[in-house]
Amino acid sequence: MTEFLNVDGGRIAYEVSGEGPLVVLAPGMGESRDAYRFVVPQLVSAGYRVAVTDLRGAGESDVTFTGFTRTDIAGDLVALIRHLGGPAVLVGHSISGGAVTIAAATAPELVSAIVELAPFTRAQAFSVAALRVKRVRQGSVHLAGAMFGSVKQWLAYLEVSYPGQRPADWTGQLARIEANLREPGRMKTLQKMTQSTPADAGAQLGSVRCPALIIEGTLDPDWADPKAEGEAIVAAMPAGVATLALVEGAGHYPHTQFPDQVVTHMLPFLAAAVRA
Repeated sequence: MTEFLNVDGGRIAYEVSGEGPLVVLAPGMGESRDAYRFVVPQLVSAGYRVAVTDLRGAGESDVTFTGFTRTDIAGDLVALIRHLGGPAVLVGHSISGGAVTIAAATAPELVSAIVELAPFTRAQAFSVAALRVKRVRQGSVHLAGAMFGSVKQWLAYLEVSYPGQRPADWTGQLARIEANLREPGRMKTLQKMTQSTPADAGAQLGSVRCPALIIEGTLDPDWADPKAEGEAIVAAMPAGVATLALVEGAGHYPHTQFPDQVVTHMLPFLAAAVRA
C-alpha cells in the first residue's frame, strides 16, 4: 500500500512490507520504486522489513520540490528512516548511491550500513578516451538528449543501459517509465537531477564509518571501466569500510537486470551489518 511522508514542502511516496531489521531502497533518477520489484520479495523472504521509496518529484511523489541534489535526497531518506523507526540499511542506485553516502556520513545513528548500486558518488571528469568505448559514447549521446528534456532520448539511454539479458516485463517497464515521465513536472525533475553534481557526495566519502557495499555492472555505459570506478569509491572511504562486488554482463541497472545476483551479494552483507 502506498503511503506518503511530508518532507521539505512536499510528499514522497513509499511502501513497506515484511518484518525484521529495516532496509530502505531508493531508485535512481527517471525511475520509481518499481525498479526494485524483483529485489523486494527476496529481501522480505530473507527476514527483512523493506521500505521502498520514490524519489522527490518521481514516481508517485509530489512534483512541488525545488531542490534535487544528492544532499536533498539524503535528507528525504533520513527523514523516512526516522519516521519508520531506524536504524536502517540504506540501498541507493545511481544518484541515490551518492545520497546514501551523504546520509551515512551525516546521520550515522540512523544508518547502520549502505549498499550503492552503480553509484554516481564521485565527481566525473570528461574523458575523450572513454568516448572511444561504444556503449559509453551511445549512453552519453542519449543522456545529453535527456538533459534537454527528451523522453525519447531517456528511453534510448535505457536501451543501452540494459545490455544482453533484460527483464521479462521489459516492454511493460519502458511503457510505465514513459507514461510517468510524460506526467506534468516529471521530466523537469529528471532534467534537474542530471544537472546536479555528485561533488556533495564525494566530499562525504571519507566520513562514512558504517560498512558499505559497492555493486557495479561490468558493462555499465556510464563508465569505460566500471570496476575502476567502484575501486575508486572504495579507496575514497576509510580503510576497511567498503567492499566492491561486480555483476558480470550487467549495465547500469544490475538490480533489475540480474536481481538474483545482486541479492546474493547483498544478503551476507546485510546479515553481517545487522549482527554488528
